[in-house]
Amino acid sequence: MTTRETTDGAGAVAGLLLAAGGGRRLGGRPKALLPHRGRPLVEHAVRVLREGGCTRVHVVLGAQADEVRARAALPGCVLVDNPDWEQGMGTSLRAGLASLAGTGARAALVALVDQPGIGPEAVARVLGASTGEESLVSAAYEGVRGHPVLFGAAHWAGIAATAAGDRGARAYLKEHEPVVSLVECGDVARPFDIDTEADLAHLE
Repeated sequence: MTTRETTDGAGAVAGLLLAAGGGRRLGGRPKALLPHRGRPLVEHAVRVLREGGCTRVHVVLGAQADEVRARAALPGCVLVDNPDWEQGMGTSLRAGLASLAGTGARAALVALVDQPGIGPEAVARVLGASTGEESLVSAAYEGVRGHPVLFGAAHWAGIAATAAGDRGARAYLKEHEPVVSLVECGDVARPFDIDTEADLAHLE
């Protein structure tokens, strides 16, 4: 792990960007390096987190991690290597949460690198609904849970224990559904994924 951190006060909400995917349905092109507005997509995603209010950002890398480090400008980010990225997003979520241990962060706001339609407005709304280490907050789109999601530190161990495959925290959130705060973001964001060649039309 590369530790190039900015200094934050204890109690901050950290941005956690999952950017390890290999783009299997995109011909094996890492999603972090897809071009968007003239730069790698991972740079856009980090900027969204920062503009939304996350001063500390951890980025989980996997597919072609060395090339991402070489080509993407990610100053001030903590870059976390996930050697098990091919096993699914759950491994990246576990690696990212583990990297936050001891940082003083009271919550993690988790975003996916392949959702460029989600901007800082949605991040700010989810961030604003956090009440501390017990928080579970999720963006919603017409009432349906989506990203970004915020996990208070009290939930990290439970999430890590259940995160598997590409399901990430889905099982944990379903189990704790009564206490998940949904924040409607459908008026300010579009929650599409960049998964297939057809989806590349969403990039600029």
